[in-house]
Parts: sequence; structure tokens; C-alpha cells
Amino acid sequence: MTHDKLWITLIKTIFVFGLLVVMTLFTIWAERRVVARMQQRIGPNRTGPQGLLQSLADGVKLMLKEDIIPTLVDKPVYLLAPIVSAVPAFLAFAVIPFGPTVSVAGNHTALQLTDLPVGPLFILAMSGLGVYGIVLAGWSSGSIYPLLGGLRSAAQIISYEVSMGLAFVAVFLYSGTLTTSGIVGAQHGLWFGISLFPSFAIYAVSSVAETNRAPFDLPEAESELVGGFHTEYSSIKFALFFLAEYINMVTVSALATTLFLGGWRAPAPLSFWHGANQGFYPIIWFVVKILLCLFVFIWLRGTLPRLRYDQLMKFGWKGLVPASLVWIVLVSIIREINLRDTGSTRTIAYVVLFAVVLFVALTATFVVPKKKEPVRYDPQERSPFLPILSGPIPGARTPRSAKITVSVAAGPGTPELEDDGHA
Repeated sequence: MTHDKLWITLIKTIFVFGLLVVMTLFTIWAERRVVARMQQRIGPNRTGPQGLLQSLADGVKLMLKEDIIPTLVDKPVYLLAPIVSAVPAFLAFAVIPFGPTVSVAGNHTALQLTDLPVGPLFILAMSGLGVYGIVLAGWSSGSIYPLLGGLRSAAQIISYEVSMGLAFVAVFLYSGTLTTSGIVGAQHGLWFGISLFPSFAIYAVSSVAETNRAPFDLPEAESELVGGFHTEYSSIKFALFFLAEYINMVTVSALATTLFLGGWRAPAPLSFWHGANQGFYPIIWFVVKILLCLFVFIWLRGTLPRLRYDQLMKFGWKGLVPASLVWIVLVSIIREINLRDTGSTRTIAYVVLFAVVLFVALTATFVVPKKKEPVRYDPQERSPFLPILSGPIPGARTPRSAKITVSVAAGPGTPELEDDGHA
């Protein structure tokens, strides 16, 4: 816990709030520009230089739009849901360190709002509370599509919150602490994103799913649910849901930076400079790493198609969770060997090789879809689903070997005609 003066705490609070809002506006603009570039379009380019003020104009427009409340909604819950979704998104950033200890007007303070003893677990709790806003929004809207979107979001966060929490365990084992500042300090040499790459990969996939971003945006699938849980929302309440979504993107990117990418520490070439990790310079490296993570979010949205819901659940429960459990066991073994300091390098190498092979095997077994044999159609075989016809199917060509006798209604004395199907 930090013990700063009140005015220093207020300054850091305003800085964190402003950083999240500015990053949200910038991320919306960058997403529209990058996806437009991928699709050979222009994107926003009129409001402000290079369209930079387009997101701000859209926010002002949403605030001034008419606030429509449907008749069948549960009004108290309907109005409370956007707030429940947005507030935890801001609170989750409180334990993220964005710089070292600096001196401000003669007062030494850490560039972090607060340093809880269980910082990553606090972020998991806040992300779990945020889904309540989505579920309440879907339930209170009085419509079937928002309800389905809210239920999907609840099932999705249960699936991927487990694998995300398990990805943290390996970091806790190697750092020996649950504080975010201690985890950053443990990465002064090699980043955990390299030494614990499977945990980093599992966290990356889980964070995309937990923020309901493509290709895991099932709660908002417009092809199935019109707009998902926020279908019946408009005006500022509609904007709060998207504010929460983009702030969650910034938060999970900041958490990935803290746990796996060295936090506010400069990367290898810049870290040779003695002053790179001192003063206010680390804020720059921290923001740059967040921007790179946000670019991956945008990149995935512009390239990958949306998964089916059964594929989403199967990937979480049958792929990520078993792989996380096996990886934690192997990391525990390797950590125990290192603490005993037996010098058995060959044993460690065998264990690491076994971990990699097992991880790949599990991924190939549960994640990679198996190739199915194509169904061969036999035109001579009658389908049980087709009605019994008294003649040839309209539009179908009859083989030459087939002889079909067609009885033609004729008058008295007219013989029956025989047709071979090629008339």
C-alpha cells in the first residue's frame, strides 16, 4: 500500500483517468484507420488532422442523442447496468505500475495509484464484476436478443477467466510475489513473456475472449443477435458500454505489459542507457508496449472470422484449461529444481523439452480441428428425406440406361406411350 499525500494521490488519479480516456479515443480512431487500411479504404480523415478528433465528435454526438427507453424494460436495472459495466473498468487500472519511484516537489512517490498485496487478483475481481453490467443489461432489456447476449457473455467469462487466472500462477511462482510492482522488479533481466511463453500465449488468448473482441465477440454478434446485450440502448448509456470495452482492452494490455513484458522497464537496446529506467522516461516505454498490444487486438479483428459458439466453449474448456494445468505442474517442477540448486542442467533440459512436446500435443489434440472425410453422394441411392415421386425429379437428368414408362391419359383407342427419359 502507498502512503502518499492527498494532493499527490489526486494528481495520479487524474492522470490515470485521463490516460484511459485518451487511450480509448485513440484506440477507436486507430482501429478504424488500421482496419480501413487492411480493407483498402480511407477511414476517418475529415474531423481534425488525419481524423484524430473523429472519436471525440462521436462521443459528443452520443451524449446529445435522444435517450430512448423501451416500454418493457426493468427501468432501475436498465439504467444501472452501464454504470456497473464502466466503473470496474476504471478501478482495475488502479494497481498497474506505470513507472518507478520518482520525486515530486520533494516527495518520493511510486508511479502507481496503489500497490495492493494481491494486485493481479484485484484485476481479476474487477473484470468479473464488469460482466454483471452486461448480464443485467441483457436481462433488463425485455428482449430475447439482449438476453442471449448477456448469457453468452456470462458463459464466456466463466470459461476464459479460469485459464487467465491459471496463466498468472506461473508468474507468481517465478516472481515469488503477488504485487504488481514486485513482478515488474523480478523481470529486471529476462522478461516472463520469454521464459514463460506458454503462460503468455494462454493469457493473450484469454484476454481477447474476456474483452469480447473478435474473433470471440459472440455476445455482440450482429449476424445472430442484432447487437447483443446493448441492442436496446442508445445515447450516453450506449457509449458507456463501449467505453468499458475499450478501457478493458487498455487494462488487459497494461496487465500483459506488467506480467510478461517487463512492465515500465525499457527494452533491451534502450536498457543499456543508465537513465532509461529512471525518472519519468519509463512512462514512455510503458505506453508504447500498451499500444503494441492494442494493435494486436485491432489486427485480429481485421483478419480473423468469428468463431461459432460451440468452438468458443470447446477451445476454452478442452484446450486452454488443460494446457494451463499441465504447464503449471511443469513450471512447479522446474522452479523446485532451480531452488534446490542441484546443478542438474540435463534434467532441467529434459523437463523443458517434455513440457514443450506435451503442450504441442495437447494443442494438436484439443484445439486443431480434425479433418473430416467429404461426404460422397451416390445419385442411385434414394435419400430417406426425399418424398417418393412417381416420375423423374424436375430439372434432373436421367441416365441413358434408365427406362421410365410414362402413362399418358388418352382417349379410347389411344395406346400407352413409352418414353426413355430423353424426350
